[in-house]
Amino acid sequence: MITDKQVKIETVELDGDQLPAFCPNPAMPVWNHHPKVFLDVSKTGKAACPYCGTVYKLKPGAKVHSH
Repeated sequence: MITDKQVKIETVELDGDQLPAFCPNPAMPVWNHHPKVFLDVSKTGKAACPYCGTVYKLKPGAKVHSH
């Protein structure tokens, strides 16, 4: 059985100018790639990738700009 303590969930903090958020991000190793998905962090301030579980969240004070 795998517990939360055994699984490390990566968290990526974003500034407003780094939106839209997407995963996999450029810093991820190639072996870990999956189909690209865009994540909406504008409503709640965070979102998790449905493929790998990486959490993307806005940095404190980050401003979301609408286009």
